[in-house]
Amino acid sequence: MIKYSVIIPVKEINDYVRETIPKILEIKRNDYEIIIYPNIVSPESWPHTRQIATGRVGPGEKRSRALRDAQGEILVFFDDDSYPQIDYFDVLERAYQDAAVVAVGGPGITPPHDNFWQKVSGAVFLSTLAGGFPERYVPIGSKRSVDDWPSVNLTIKTEVFRFLGGFDCAFWPGEDTKLCQDLLLKTGSQVLYDPALIVYHHRRSGLRSHLRQIWGYGLHRGFFARILPQTSRKLKYFIPSAFLLFVGMGVPLVMGVPSLRNIYVVGWLFYGIAITKALLDIWRFEKNPLLLLNTLYYIFFTHLVYGAGFIKGLFSQRLKSTLR
Repeated sequence: MIKYSVIIPVKEINDYVRETIPKILEIKRNDYEIIIYPNIVSPESWPHTRQIATGRVGPGEKRSRALRDAQGEILVFFDDDSYPQIDYFDVLERAYQDAAVVAVGGPGITPPHDNFWQKVSGAVFLSTLAGGFPERYVPIGSKRSVDDWPSVNLTIKTEVFRFLGGFDCAFWPGEDTKLCQDLLLKTGSQVLYDPALIVYHHRRSGLRSHLRQIWGYGLHRGFFARILPQTSRKLKYFIPSAFLLFVGMGVPLVMGVPSLRNIYVVGWLFYGIAITKALLDIWRFEKNPLLLLNTLYYIFFTHLVYGAGFIKGLFSQRLKSTLR
């Protein structure tokens, strides 16, 4: 009997997939299957694994095709660049023993063998004041309900996923936010965050690719802040945009109105305190001075780029997936 269906959307079979599938297969159980959704099926094969071609469609549509193909009672969504800890299904089994639980998510930890720049990218997310949600990237806190969770490590009962109609295929990233809001509004349920449900998730290598990812996050969160206020219209999502305006308009404003100089200086002082607190938070998990030094400017540009993406998304009339 298949209990868990692991769903992995991907453009094509790549080196990450070649790492991920063997890692999953190290879990010696006979109650799970793996379904990979590439654009085109490759000749490579693994036990308990199917490839199903989708053509050029986005990740949301690929994941939603599990409603047609998956045999499991519970759908397990991974990205191609993530893989589970060896006790992953044991943790899930305990979580779903509570009949009221319909969806479970856990953190995506930076793998220890990621390179230096990937670790810098991952470190940005390890503080509330830098990345917003450190529990998504390290196993901290206790089990609790959350209204939004990323699909890199998200599970849901198949019957509930079917009731919700799958992912909204118009969005990427952001299809997981929409699904979690649908879960809340249509069923009254939320995702159970379990810090023991761990996957390892590779980070972006290099500042440019990191910021490209951040731009997508900001763009879709801004769009959702307008159309999905229940879970996305929160003050903390607007703060990077306010900081962007502060940076961009502060000097011209002070030059035009010198009396505002002290307020401008105090603003930078508060930001300096926030950055210091963020670096102290990160130091708890990454005790590498060189990594911390590089994280400093990564955080600064992360705030600016997220803020710009958020503003663009907030005033956009329509967004759609850019990954095909």
